[in-house]
Amino acid sequence: GMIMADSTFKVTIITPDGTVYENKDATMLVMDTRGGQMGIMANHVPLVAALQISALRVKHNSAKDDVIAVNGGFMEFNENAATVVADSAELPTTIDVARAEKAKERSEKWVEEAKQKHSKNELARAEVHLRRAINRLNVSQMR
Repeated sequence: GMIMADSTFKVTIITPDGTVYENKDATMLVMDTRGGQMGIMANHVPLVAALQISALRVKHNSAKDDVIAVNGGFMEFNENAATVVADSAELPTTIDVARAEKAKERSEKWVEEAKQKHSKNELARAEVHLRRAINRLNVSQMR
């Protein structure tokens, strides 16, 4: 049947380097927040949520989902628009896979060294870098 216009909302993703995803129509936005996985649909109440390093999924009426690797940040929903502000965000086609692989290997070494040194702070930082690299690799497969 006919899809009502008000069953969609706009999604925009902004980073310090610029806008990665601009004013696209979506039927649902699925994301990993600090409080767990969350899905948002049109006409949701205003909301701000802190995001994890994860894959953000934008669902549409027809086309296949868009998947974006986001590096933390937050999502604000207001007046039927979702705005994601993240430290970085990449679509699968823009991810440099070779670079992400190298970053993963480097981070794995760094994790091991931090464990041997029993340095909690360094281990935490290394694990964030590792999570970011793994997230980019996962999303790069979703072209």
